Amino acid sequence: MTNTRTSTTNWNSEAFGEILANEAGRPVLFANARVLTADPVIGTMEGADVLLVGAVVVGVGPGIVTAAEDDNAIVVDCTGTTVVPAVVDSVALVGGRGRRCEYVATLTPGNAGDLLVVPDELAPDIMGAHTTLLSRPDQVRALVAAGEPVVWAGADVPGRPTPPGAGVPDAQDMTGSPRVGVWIDTNDFLHQELTADGRYDETRGGRPHAYQGRYWIDGDRIDYLDDLGFWAFGEFRGEELHHAGYVMKLG
Repeated sequence: MTNTRTSTTNWNSEAFGEILANEAGRPVLFANARVLTADPVIGTMEGADVLLVGAVVVGVGPGIVTAAEDDNAIVVDCTGTTVVPAVVDSVALVGGRGRRCEYVATLTPGNAGDLLVVPDELAPDIMGAHTTLLSRPDQVRALVAAGEPVVWAGADVPGRPTPPGAGVPDAQDMTGSPRVGVWIDTNDFLHQELTADGRYDETRGGRPHAYQGRYWIDGDRIDYLDDLGFWAFGEFRGEELHHAGYVMKLG
C-alpha cells in the first residue's frame, strides 16, 4: 500500500527548491493536471498546464509544457492531481454572473496566479478541493497565492505570510504622515480630519462631529471604525481620498 504521507512530503521537492530560489523571474509551469478553471469559456481541461509568470496566469491548456525548456520554466509535474482556483467565487459557481469579465476568481490568462493543487480523488469539484484544503491540509500538494507558494506538499512554506492577529488593532501613530490633516470633498460638504493619534472627525454639511472614530492606513487603503460601532473604508488615489462616494483632497 502506498504511503501517502511519504509521497506527499517528496512531491516535486526539486521544483519547489527552484521556486524558492527563483530570483531571475523564471516562469513556473504546473503541468499534466486536470484543471478546473471555473471560466465559462475554457471550462475543465484534462492533461493540461497552468503557466505562471510572476503573480499572473499567462497560459492555460494542453501542450504548454512543450515550450518549458525554451522558456527556462520551472516545471511542477502535477500528474494525478487537480488544479483549481484558490479563491472561490460562489456566485459564479451557481451561475449568478452574467458576464465573463465579472467572474471574480478563475484560472484565466491575465488573472491572478492563485491556485490550489490536490489529488484527483480529493477534488471531485472546486468546492471539494477546498474542502480538502480545510479538512485535510496535509494532503494539499500546493497552495499558491499571487504566484508564491503558501503550502507545499502538505506543509506550510517557510516564511509564508501570516494573517493579522484577531481583534481590533491598537491605534496607529500617524505622526509625520503626509495623510494627516483635513480632507475636503469637491462640494465642500464633507470635511474629514485625520489626526496624528489615529482618530478621525467628520463634519457633514456644516454639522460638526457627525462621525468620529479610529482609522488605520495600510498601503493606499484606510479603514474606519466609528465610535457607533460600524466599519467603513476609503482609498487613496494619488492626491485624492475616495470614501463612500466622496472624493476629497487635503484642505
